[in-house]
Amino acid sequence: MSTPARPSSATTPPQSASRAPSAFDRGHTDDLMAYLAASPSPYHAVANAAERLEKAGFRRVAETDAWDGSTGGTYVLRGGAIVAWYVPEGAAPHTPFRILGAHTDSPNLRVKPLPDAGAHGWRQVAVEVYGGPLLNSWLDRDLGLAGRLTLRDGSTRLVNVDRPLLRVPQLAIHLDRSVSTEGLKLDKQRHLQPVWGLGDDVRDGDLIAFLAQEAGLDPRDVTGWDLMVHSVEPPAYLGRDRELVAGPRMDNLLSVHAATAALADVATRGASLPSIPVLAAFDHEENGSQSDTGADGPLLGTVLERSVFARGGSYEDRARAFAGTVCLSSDTGHAVHPNYAERHDPTHHPRVNGGPLLKVNVNQRYATDGSGRAVFAAACEKAGVPFQSFVSHNSMPCGTTIGPITAARHGIRTVDIGVAILSMHSARELCGADDPYLLARALVAFLEG
Repeated sequence: MSTPARPSSATTPPQSASRAPSAFDRGHTDDLMAYLAASPSPYHAVANAAERLEKAGFRRVAETDAWDGSTGGTYVLRGGAIVAWYVPEGAAPHTPFRILGAHTDSPNLRVKPLPDAGAHGWRQVAVEVYGGPLLNSWLDRDLGLAGRLTLRDGSTRLVNVDRPLLRVPQLAIHLDRSVSTEGLKLDKQRHLQPVWGLGDDVRDGDLIAFLAQEAGLDPRDVTGWDLMVHSVEPPAYLGRDRELVAGPRMDNLLSVHAATAALADVATRGASLPSIPVLAAFDHEENGSQSDTGADGPLLGTVLERSVFARGGSYEDRARAFAGTVCLSSDTGHAVHPNYAERHDPTHHPRVNGGPLLKVNVNQRYATDGSGRAVFAAACEKAGVPFQSFVSHNSMPCGTTIGPITAARHGIRTVDIGVAILSMHSARELCGADDPYLLARALVAFLEG
């Protein structure tokens, strides 16, 4: 994608909240909205990121092949994760990396191994709760189904039914008067199974047969699946002057998109780079990152080591490269909520369209320290981008990210950052229309060193 002109100085104030997104950030935000709409699952998210990188000259390599140390852009896909890197001219085996870390998964409802269910004339889909979604946000919403189908020969095929197919109907207030006084209480097993049709004859294989046909496959060839529901309502500008964006999966595809755009930007321009820029977008962050495609797995370390060795490096070169490496772990954070301001630290009130967040927690829920702050501050200053600080209220537990995992697993200096949003973990979240672009500009400056 083309790179808009940058703001003029690091002290540029946040964009005014009384106008539509300005010309310099509108293109990036438009592209983010298209990316969100086209990426209803982690598998679609990495496929779309790969497509953008290939347009910037990147090539895919298989993990089972021998790698060479040639210059240029390369990426690896594994399930819902992607690791991409760009080796500039003259890079030595001990050249350090600059990593943009993010995650591709979002809390939602995922299809069980035996998906066909129903009762009392309703055909339903058996689902399991993934991560920590705001359950009420999935009620009475038109939902589609997306993910991947695994075939008998071991290959996979993406599928996306992006039209109203399912719905989790809420119980009418006439049948639950207590909801007005005691609040909505949902049982994850009994109350979240969506309906998708009518009929008393519920037969095993109906849903998978339907999805196979949608993907142009013979249902008999489908032997495995990883499927999840998603809201089919498209992303949209919101507000009097369209200064906000509402959409799904901003946590954390907003960061994946910005990091992909930043890596493609520096690679396309062929900038003289002192480090090797890397994109590492992992799956399974929302349930702990412990998988072969999660940040707590070996994927990133293996790719970085193989890159060093492919350029003729030794273990000593690997150690030197890792010692000089820095990672920005980018994940969404909390903007101050106008209706719940008391839930935020009284001296830290991040605002939307105020620039990216620097996320700090002294108990290592975030990996940022003072030296990391200096790295991010320098990148924002170079990009002419304002930034804000986030810290949790002392009396409330703090969330976490892939940042501490990356720092501890690989011994890499890591800084936690992100974009301030509202409605985190809802089926539909809310951010400022300027912030995605401001984040991307800061990431470009960071990769340029």
